[in-house]
Amino acid sequence: MKKFLAACALLCLPLSVLAAEGYVVLFKSQGTFQEVRDLLQIAIEGKGLKITHTNMIADMLERTGEDIGATKQVYVGGEQFEFCSATLSRQMMEADPHSMVMCPYSISVYTIPDDKNVYIAYRKPAASRNLKLKKALAELEKLYTEIIKDAL
Repeated sequence: MKKFLAACALLCLPLSVLAAEGYVVLFKSQGTFQEVRDLLQIAIEGKGLKITHTNMIADMLERTGEDIGATKQVYVGGEQFEFCSATLSRQMMEADPHSMVMCPYSISVYTIPDDKNVYIAYRKPAASRNLKLKKALAELEKLYTEIIKDAL
């Protein structure tokens, strides 16, 4: 019965989480790129986090494509927000000083040609046997999901 209720709860989620490669957690939404992008920015800042940089991925690919002989348009719109949580980063780095490479955190928002969906994605943190780091990484995934849920 518990499994049935859990399955029902998952079906009721307002988010559309897509099956994707193991390195990415992917959500999709309707609306315009600009609307979803702005809602994502508001959701990050609404958690008290500062966006330290915005990578203009689609613009960069468009700008450099000609220089390398590429003609395919990969994204119509595509940006990546970088941000950090001092509390969560400290937990990660106290658990394993080498986890510095996981910062800053980033969430991407993009649209693909001939696709009406807007995608939001984040890089899945690597697995760890270090229990303290594992706990911090689970908190990071929870943060990512909360931000995206707030945006959608």
